[in-house]
Amino acid sequence: MHHSRDTAPLSPRLLYAEVERLGRAYPALSPRVLGTSILGRPIPLLLLGRGRQKCLYVGTHHATEWLTSRLLLYFAEELLSAHAAGERPYGLDLSFLLSRRTLCLVPMLNPDGVAIHLGEGEGDPLRERRARMAGGDFSHWQANARGVDLNHNYNAGFAEYRAVEASLGITGGAPTRYSGAFPESEPETAALAGFVRATRPRLLLTLHTQGEEIYCAGEGAHPTARRMALLSGYRLSFPEGAAAYGGLTDWAGGVLGIPSFTLECGKGENPLPPAEALPIYRTLSRLFFESITM
Repeated sequence: MHHSRDTAPLSPRLLYAEVERLGRAYPALSPRVLGTSILGRPIPLLLLGRGRQKCLYVGTHHATEWLTSRLLLYFAEELLSAHAAGERPYGLDLSFLLSRRTLCLVPMLNPDGVAIHLGEGEGDPLRERRARMAGGDFSHWQANARGVDLNHNYNAGFAEYRAVEASLGITGGAPTRYSGAFPESEPETAALAGFVRATRPRLLLTLHTQGEEIYCAGEGAHPTARRMALLSGYRLSFPEGAAAYGGLTDWAGGVLGIPSFTLECGKGENPLPPAEALPIYRTLSRLFFESITM
């Protein structure tokens, strides 16, 4: 795997270059676009395999958690490289698995937010409004370009979360935790939710940082989550407070019944340092590969 660029945060620009490089290097990869962000940035979708059953992996709902995009790129490259070489990582027959499954990777759902957090959000029409929301400091910016926290923008406990928002003093666009005007009000979440409804994946894994925890929802998700905990050393946990509403795992698992999992990757304070991406990936690599069979 290419690690020369790992010393820098993964901006949308670097992400697009990585996706292009992987597409050129591995004919088995089909790069697509899931949709576009508010500011018109493409949201890449990487397809591997040709099976009817889909496994969906989603990174970077929150702008300071761009490291999760790096983890999914590592996974894609390690899998593509092993498949091309006829190797069997963790004893898995990838050719057989990829004839039965299609892996769908959305490395960075919130490219606008990442660009804003990294100081690359120049010249867009929402900039002044955001500067007021954030007091001019974007170092902890989690939301999309409109100040909506994408992982509170799904239709799961949305009305209940309004009361939580009010208690937190959040009444509109903010750096974090504002759920939006209505469920799927944002183009990023609307594109992903539409894809989930259309494909009905057999497994949905959402990556966040940090805490070394696994949350789950959906029919039969519990035994799988316990297995994931064993494979990773992470602990099985249950979200409380504001974290328990409006998330992708809550919606896909609790409302649609799709076995859905949130992985809180690594430990520390967001944003985690770029150099931690590879050690975190090594801890989770087996979980990622075995999730294809779950």
